[in-house]
Amino acid sequence: MNILVSNDDGIFALGLRTLATALAEAGHQVTVVAPDRERSATGHGLTIHQPLRAELIENVFVPEIKAWSCSGTPSDCVKIALGALLETPPDLVVSGINHGANLGTDILYSGTVSAAMEGVMEEIPSIAFSLTSYTSKRFTTAGKFAQALVAQIAKEPLPEMMLLNVNVPPVDWPEIVGVLVTRQGIRRYFDSFQKRVDPRGKTYFWLAGEAIEEIDQPPNPLLPPHVLTDVQGIQQNYITITPLQYNLTSVAGINSLQARKFSL
Repeated sequence: MNILVSNDDGIFALGLRTLATALAEAGHQVTVVAPDRERSATGHGLTIHQPLRAELIENVFVPEIKAWSCSGTPSDCVKIALGALLETPPDLVVSGINHGANLGTDILYSGTVSAAMEGVMEEIPSIAFSLTSYTSKRFTTAGKFAQALVAQIAKEPLPEMMLLNVNVPPVDWPEIVGVLVTRQGIRRYFDSFQKRVDPRGKTYFWLAGEAIEEIDQPPNPLLPPHVLTDVQGIQQNYITITPLQYNLTSVAGINSLQARKFSL
């Protein structure tokens, strides 16, 4: 397959190199277009008020991989790849391996997921891969699963256009319990802003806080009750696959609102 790889941790990130190398070793034609620096938590931001720059990168990836660094966001990287850098559209867009989880509501902020979603918006099947740890550098398991998942999709294409959001526990391959198809959970953060003073005496704020791993949420009436959330699956050492779409319409909301009478 012809695969475009991007991320939000930057062109020199270990997770990106692990993913691109794993796919190239599996025989795929791999092109990397990634931010020239870390762009985590940029969401689906685009650069529209200044020019984008793209530069060929050498001696970072194996020779079979053509790589570009881009001055923009993860979404910019996929856009410029599809619109200017690639001669033909890829068969698959893959983003990651992110250094840190993209579970639950993380996906609304995630540059990793947004890069993959940009592919889906262009009607290209896409996958986002994340390692659910900010400290562990054990990307090998995620790279091995990426090979297996891409091989399966090559044989059995996805039945409809969707993004597969894949999260992998930071453990070795024998410790993985299995693979679960999950629903998106709710992962909120206790936010706090640290007030500081710079050397010039100016006040600034630094966003801090910690994640609340899982909060109670009502069951989804459109899904079987046994379907776990992505957060629950990761806690049990499963690799989780959560299918996502960019259409945020609430079907249940439409059904409930249609029963009401709205007036001017």
